[in-house]
Amino acid sequence: MLTMSETVLQNTLKAKSGDALSSDWRECEQGGRRTKGIYKSALNGKPVITVITVVFNAVATIQGAMESVLSQSYDNIEYIVVDGGSTDGTLEIIKQYDHAIDYWLSEKDGGIYDAMNKGVNLASGTYIGMLNSDDLFASRDVIRNIVETAVVSDSDAIFSCLNIVDKNNLSRILRKCRVTKLSSLLLRIGVMPPHPTFYCKKACYTDVGFYKTSYRVAADFEMVLRMLVRKKISWQFLDQITIVMRSGGVSNNGIAARIKLNLEIIRACKENGLYTNTLLLALKLPIRLLELIR
Repeated sequence: MLTMSETVLQNTLKAKSGDALSSDWRECEQGGRRTKGIYKSALNGKPVITVITVVFNAVATIQGAMESVLSQSYDNIEYIVVDGGSTDGTLEIIKQYDHAIDYWLSEKDGGIYDAMNKGVNLASGTYIGMLNSDDLFASRDVIRNIVETAVVSDSDAIFSCLNIVDKNNLSRILRKCRVTKLSSLLLRIGVMPPHPTFYCKKACYTDVGFYKTSYRVAADFEMVLRMLVRKKISWQFLDQITIVMRSGGVSNNGIAARIKLNLEIIRACKENGLYTNTLLLALKLPIRLLELIR
């Protein structure tokens, strides 16, 4: 018979997408302020904003990502870290921040989108966003600025700008990503706001479901597409650089990865009733070139 704590944990980790829990779920480790009975709640004019970091074997960058969240000037952030069972020292670094992280979990998972689903399911914030384990907030006031925009507009989603930098030299900017609109037209050519800048109400996930783990590189694109087409979310563009992303992401790592990405974009559009094809996707190339020269 499961103990009460095991039952709560098992129920918490059940993704609404219907993905089954792994048979070795009991092997997970967990920690953070929640395990000590400390929870975040909305304050007057200060909604809880959940930031989720999913990580697997990123010992070289995870500390920087966590420090970036924990040093934010906004003081009502719920920080959740989902580790995929790292073996390179990542987990040991996470444990050093046990007193500051609201909740962390470490266990084997089905990949990055499976881990994101766990994080979303664990989140209690009004708005939810993702910070990758090798990314950084561009300043200490990023979440404060997002919250101010969200409170004034009451939009379902807020998104902003992102710089892609040399992974060995963070001061060297390679691309400046600035997508100012969330529209069906842009999605048809494969352009969406950078996912790490995208913060949306938890109600959006409740309405449309979780990331589809059958996608390997474009589940974030499909999710945004689903929210726009099915939920018809309202949105607000924040014209600020909020994220510094190291180069070398899985979806941009070589020709084969780009082909895989485009095929998944076409599939996502088809599944959500939005027509596109490879020729239409080629129209995003001028946008990518502009990102290089801005």
